[in-house]
Amino acid sequence: MEKLIINGPAKLNGSVRVSRAKNAYLPILAGVLLCEEPVTLKNIPELRDINTMKKLLENLGVKITGDNTAMTFDCSKIDHVEATYDLVKTMRASICVLGPLLTRFNEAKVSLPGGCAIGTRPIDIHLSKLEKLGANIQLEAGYVHATTKGLIGTNLVLDFPSVGATENILMAAVLAKGTTKIENCALEPEVTDLANFLNTMGAKITGIGTKTLVVEGVERLTGGEYEAIGDRIEAATYIIAGLMTNSEIKVEGFVPEHLEFVLNKMKAAGAKLEVEDQAVHVYPSKMTSIDVDTAPYPGFPTDVQAQFIALATTIEESSVITENIFENRFMHVPELVRMGADISLKGNAAIVKGGNTLVGAPVMCTDLRASAALVLAGLVAEGETEVQRVYHLDRGYEKLAMKLSNLGADIKRVD
Repeated sequence: MEKLIINGPAKLNGSVRVSRAKNAYLPILAGVLLCEEPVTLKNIPELRDINTMKKLLENLGVKITGDNTAMTFDCSKIDHVEATYDLVKTMRASICVLGPLLTRFNEAKVSLPGGCAIGTRPIDIHLSKLEKLGANIQLEAGYVHATTKGLIGTNLVLDFPSVGATENILMAAVLAKGTTKIENCALEPEVTDLANFLNTMGAKITGIGTKTLVVEGVERLTGGEYEAIGDRIEAATYIIAGLMTNSEIKVEGFVPEHLEFVLNKMKAAGAKLEVEDQAVHVYPSKMTSIDVDTAPYPGFPTDVQAQFIALATTIEESSVITENIFENRFMHVPELVRMGADISLKGNAAIVKGGNTLVGAPVMCTDLRASAALVLAGLVAEGETEVQRVYHLDRGYEKLAMKLSNLGADIKRVD
C-alpha cells in the first residue's frame, strides 16, 4: 500500500494550478446519461472517484473514448439501468445516476451509496421528491428500485438544501413533462455548474445560482462540449499550505468568489492575500485566532474544516472550529494530537490551542479532507511524517504530492 513521506518544516514558493472540480464533474458525469448524442468533457481530473464513475457509466453501456484532456461519452446505446453495489459502495456521488436513469428510461436500480465514513448522509430527500415527480420507489436488498410511467413536473420544497438532492432532482426534472419548481436549493457553485452544463446540452433551467430553480421539461438533450469549474476546495487547501508554512505562493485556476467566505475569514485573522480574477496570491502572514462554523454555501464549507484545524495549530492563540454538517468529521483530530497538536473536542466543536511545535509521526488517513489536513500538518512538522492510506487522498486531490513538491516541499510517494 502506498504512503506519503514528508520531511518538514517546508518553505514553499511558486505557483500551483488547481484541477477542475471533482464535486462538479461527478454530477456532470451522471448528467451525460440524459444526452442522446455524444458529450465531450474537457480536463477531467485523474481521481479515484472519477474513475469509479467512469466504470459505472461503462457498466451501464456508455461508450467512452479519448483521454482526460478531452473525453467523449456516447450514451445512445445504454443497455441496462442498474448501478451495482461493487461500484457504488465506494462513492456516495454515484446516487446521482438515479435521477437521470429514471427520467430517461423510466426505471433505475441503484445500490445504496457508500463513501467517506464522516457520518450518516441519508438520501430520503432524493427519494421523497422523486416520488412527488411521479416515481414509484422500492428499497430492495440494499438497492433503490425506482420506476415511473413518466415523471411530471410539480412544485418541490427541499427540507434541507442538500447538494446531492438538488442535483439529482434537477436532472430528473430536465426530461419530466411540464414545469418543475425546486425551492430551498443548494447554492454551491458545483450545483450552478451542473445547471449550466445541462443548459448547454439543451435543458431549460432558470434561476441558476438562486434558492429557486425552475425547470421546463424538454423531450431530449443533445450533445456538446463542457469544462467544469476549478476546484475551490483544492484551492483552499493550497492557500492554507501557504499560510501554514509562512510562504509566498500563487494559487491559480479557480474563481476566488467561490471561496469568498473562507478568504474573508482568513483575512480577518490576519492573512495577507491578494485576490485576482482567477487566482489568489498568498504572502507570509502573522495570524491570530480563527473561529468558524461550517454551514451550507455561501457559508464556511465543511470540506475545509479539517484543513482549518491544521492551520489553527500553527497560530499562537486558541481557535474554535464548529462542525454543523456531519457528526463524525473530527477523525483527523487524534492523528494531529499524535503530532503534538493541543486539540480538545466538546460536542461538535474543536478547541485548538495553537503554538505547539508539531513533530513528524506515522499518521493514518480516515477520509478525504482529513487526509489533506494531515499532509498540511506534515509540511510544518519537525522531522518525518508518514501519511498512510493515501487512497483517501486519491479520491479528491489530483497529483497532490507532485504539486506540493513543485512548490518546494520535501514530499514523495512510496510503496
